[in-house]
Amino acid sequence: MTDTKVYLLDGGSLVLDGYHVFWNRGPGGEVRFPVYSILIEHAEGRFLIDTGYDYDHVMKVLPFEKPIQSKEQTIPGALGLLGLEPKDVGVVFNSHFHFDHCGGNKYFPHAKKICHKSEVAQACTPEPFEHLGYSDLSFSAEAAEARGATDQLLAGTTRQNSSFEGIEGDVELAKGVHLISTPGHSIGHYSLLVEFGTRKPILFTIDAAYTQKSLETLCQASFHIDPVAGVESMRRVKKLAEEKGAELMFSHDMENFQTYRTGTQYYG
Repeated sequence: MTDTKVYLLDGGSLVLDGYHVFWNRGPGGEVRFPVYSILIEHAEGRFLIDTGYDYDHVMKVLPFEKPIQSKEQTIPGALGLLGLEPKDVGVVFNSHFHFDHCGGNKYFPHAKKICHKSEVAQACTPEPFEHLGYSDLSFSAEAAEARGATDQLLAGTTRQNSSFEGIEGDVELAKGVHLISTPGHSIGHYSLLVEFGTRKPILFTIDAAYTQKSLETLCQASFHIDPVAGVESMRRVKKLAEEKGAELMFSHDMENFQTYRTGTQYYG
């Protein structure tokens, strides 16, 4: 684990109203928040956790989220800063399939793909209030077919090259790289704990808690499927961070994100 390096791939930013970021709490008004993916360089290979959003999709379906994304903030662009290409990543893990976490999956037809066993099925038949969350279906031929959205697929995309290994419960993806089951935000949501040889672990809340304030107040985002499970997952994240002495990193917290290492900088 001494060689493990974690890179945060800056994927640009989006806007939501404060009452969506802090459900039933606010305050209201536009909140611009970051989107990033997590690249883990490990003795067992390269692992990419989530793939950000696709600018064209957001502009077509969710333009009110006012995306800002430069060429270097696309997945190929962010990997390029590290001297890498998508083909250099062997495993893609999606914490869940909301549009801002799977928009770059299309760049990895060759990679092994992993997700919670219920997430693809949920994207195929989401609850009515989840349709915008599960609106980018380019990650899965199965989901795109089920929703009548095959126009989102790249030419040549098949179920075979967009199929997933389904998991459940906590899973060790590689030595010291732990997928932590935190449902509530989505049916099969995962957070991420990475252990190192020479520094404290990092616990990425992902969307179990958008921001530090979210976790401190146990206030989840309005985009969720089970608010009770979501609160329990936030409590679990808090407890795990305390037990492991882990540094917490949040998915959509602009104030904290501005202090994070991105680009060629890494944690390790």
